[in-house]
Amino acid sequence: MSEALDLTGRVALVTGASRGIGYFLAKELAAAGAHVIAVARTVGGLEELDDEIKEAGGQATLVPLDLTDMAGVDRLGGAIHERWGKLDVLVANAGILGVIAPLGHVEAKVFERVMNINVNATWRLIRSVDPLLRLSDAGRAIIMSSGAAHSAKAYWGPYAASKAAVEAMARSWADETKNLPLRINSVNPGATRTAMRAQAMPGEDPTTLPHPSEIAAKIVPLASPALQETGAIFEARTGKFLRYSMPK
Repeated sequence: MSEALDLTGRVALVTGASRGIGYFLAKELAAAGAHVIAVARTVGGLEELDDEIKEAGGQATLVPLDLTDMAGVDRLGGAIHERWGKLDVLVANAGILGVIAPLGHVEAKVFERVMNINVNATWRLIRSVDPLLRLSDAGRAIIMSSGAAHSAKAYWGPYAASKAAVEAMARSWADETKNLPLRINSVNPGATRTAMRAQAMPGEDPTTLPHPSEIAAKIVPLASPALQETGAIFEARTGKFLRYSMPK
C-alpha cells in the first residue's frame, strides 16, 4: 500500500471480502483509514477479516450476503445511505469461475449462474450504490475483471464472456459520469494465488504466483481521492493503465 494513501473518514464497500484478493483489499483499505463494509457469503472468513482489521486498529462492518439475493443487493444501498449518507469506494470483487469446458458442453445452469453472479449481481450492485458514490467528494469504483475478457481462450467461454460484459458496463458507467468527481476503473489482477486460480489450473504450482496480498497492495491506490484516471483497465502486475478511446 502506498504510504501516501489516506482514506480517513471514507467508507469503502468490498464484495467477496472473505478470501483472496477481496480479503486483502479490505485489509488495505482499512489500514489506510477507511471504514470497510465487507460483503461475502462466508461468515467465518468475514469474522477472521474483522478480527485482523480491528487488531490493526481499523474498523469494519460485516454483511453476510449471497449476491444471488438480488433484493438483498438492492437493500444494501439503502442501508449504507441510512447509516453513512454516502459511499466513497466500491470494490466489486466477488465472482465465480464456473467451469473450464467447451462451450457446447457447459450446462445451462452453470452458464446462468456465472452470468447471474458475475454480471447481473454486479449491475445490481452498481445500480444500488451509484447514487451514494455521487454523494462522495471523490467516489471511486474498482471493478474486478480478468485478462480472460480479452484473451478469450478455449474452454474459458462463460467466465471470459462475463468479464467482458463487466468491463463494458464499467466503461459505459465511467463515460456517463466523466464530468463528475466519480472515477471508475476495471482491474486485471493477473494470475494470482487464489482458490479460483487453483480451480482453473489444478496442476499449477501456486508458489510460482504472487500472493493476493501483493496484488491487493497494487490495486488499493485506485481508491485514492487523487486518482484522475477513469474508464480504463488497470493491469495490476505491471501497474499500468490500458486506456480506451472514449466515445465522442
